[in-house]
Amino acid sequence: MALEIPSKPRGLLYLGFMVPRYLYRWHLGWLFGHRMLMITHIGRKSGLRRQNVLEVVRYDPLTRECIVMAGYGVKSDWYRNIQARPAVEVQVGRQCYVPQQRMLSCEETLRLLEEYRRQHPRLLRGLMRVIGYTYDGTSEGLRALSQSLRGVAFRPQ
Repeated sequence: MALEIPSKPRGLLYLGFMVPRYLYRWHLGWLFGHRMLMITHIGRKSGLRRQNVLEVVRYDPLTRECIVMAGYGVKSDWYRNIQARPAVEVQVGRQCYVPQQRMLSCEETLRLLEEYRRQHPRLLRGLMRVIGYTYDGTSEGLRALSQSLRGVAFRPQ
């Protein structure tokens, strides 16, 4: 059973999410290393170029694959946009490339969340609380999260 997806961020949380985007636009994305990336995608309704900065949950230096999560699941505009039309560009630090993208299954997302919980247990709980999920830290709670969140893998073509 999936958790209820919280409403999109507003107010200070929204402004906080905007800061990394401006750092990337000011050519300071290298400050994040491989922890964050910026995707450029096309709006499914507007047809305009859009950009979002996302936390990288897993980075593979060999393939340069980055896996990110849509924290607001299917409510995330960027996620819905790349379902309609693949991302145009990914920037990780100083590297830019046209990506291949792959949507993760719920089982892949669960395994990824389990790995993330092992590495960053307090960070995962804190992030989920900030976003608005009622995640309790249990395996059942993690399974419910994996039904709500959406994972996407990007790698250079």
